Amino acid sequence: MRQHKEGRFDGFTKRYGVTTLVWYEMHPARELAFRAERQIKKWRRDWKINLIEELNPWWEDLTVRIVQ
Repeated sequence: MRQHKEGRFDGFTKRYGVTTLVWYEMHPARELAFRAERQIKKWRRDWKINLIEELNPWWEDLTVRIVQ
């Protein structure tokens, strides 16, 4: 996560300057996480916003919960 915040990886986060983690989901296996990500990418924007606001209504950076 720190590397994403610092822009070390090419891709979406670096291209668009995304540095705030507002939602995440844990999965027991990488393939299950990729499958969930692909499914959520198909959702409408308002559904994604509702998903975020259920966990994080103030859109706080959740990185501090994970990286310590």
